[in-house]
Amino acid sequence: MYREFFGLEDTPFTLTPDPRFIVFTPSYNEVLASLYYGLENAKGLIVLTGEVGTGKTTALRWILRRLDSSVLAAYIFNPRLSIDEFYHHVTQMLGIKDWDNKAELLMQMGKVLEERHRRGLRTVLIIDEAHELSDFVLEEIRLLMNFESDNAKHLQIVLTGQPELRDKLNQPNLRQLKQRVALRCKMHALPTSEEVERYITERLLIAGSDQPNIFTPGAIDYIYQCAEGIPRQINNLCDNSMLSSYAAGEQVVGRKMIEEVADNLDMLPAKKEVIVADKKMEEIGSARVLTPEAREELWKNQSRVKPVEKKSAFKSEKQKPVSRPNGASKIPFDDLDDEINLEIEEVGGLY
Repeated sequence: MYREFFGLEDTPFTLTPDPRFIVFTPSYNEVLASLYYGLENAKGLIVLTGEVGTGKTTALRWILRRLDSSVLAAYIFNPRLSIDEFYHHVTQMLGIKDWDNKAELLMQMGKVLEERHRRGLRTVLIIDEAHELSDFVLEEIRLLMNFESDNAKHLQIVLTGQPELRDKLNQPNLRQLKQRVALRCKMHALPTSEEVERYITERLLIAGSDQPNIFTPGAIDYIYQCAEGIPRQINNLCDNSMLSSYAAGEQVVGRKMIEEVADNLDMLPAKKEVIVADKKMEEIGSARVLTPEAREELWKNQSRVKPVEKKSAFKSEKQKPVSRPNGASKIPFDDLDDEINLEIEEVGGLY
């Protein structure tokens, strides 16, 4: 409805997991690289977890679209299956039709997987929303991992789900399955407003925008607070705010519009979580940030202790405040960019 108004060729903020609109943030790159590594090296069982709306399904569909033709992949998106229904999905993927009982099914499946492995072909089973799988089906998945040779797995399985999947795998009755997990990946929410800005801008560019600065910096910062960095909630806020701006005839979306939309969607952040920097400048100017003693020490410059900086061995390690000569403190900013050892451009190579 608002695409022509904002000069767009497509709708940039739909709630569907469209891999065309994937944005390669550092955290997303890390997950995709891990999935690529696990599939390329035939690790067997891979588990991907993440909070609701962080983009797990989008990542899976991005991977599926870039698998080589030598890879046979089955995607199960509804995990509430009985054992018979689960095997029905698997046999359809492998083209196995004539079987009367489970023993015959497993025998034929073993032959098909072994033959594909001998020919250098890969077979992958991807199960979304795996936290909804019953313990009985999860046990069958463990048994499927027994299709292997001395040095390779004949079937690779990817389980993806909400954090509850980790709790499920920690159950005592599933400890055998847990031990077979070769690789774990975790999908994180966007950690900063800068990454949210990049996410919004790139999706607008993908949608054909010539001027992707539709949202003001204040609007983007408030979107980050309301959505808590979760892409699905960011999409919901952006889509509704652009629709409201279209109705109002405004081609720039400001913070006030985001506040109205967030209120309507019950996504307003708690008042204690609103960042002080969002307050009006006059309010900040009238507030005291230092105690009288600290201000006196600052002006008299009583402290002469040189600051001692302690270097951290890890970029992600939080550092303690460093003493300053004037009595103030400084907290170094952590480098938020994750180091990625695998190049994402490699995804889509031959399996």
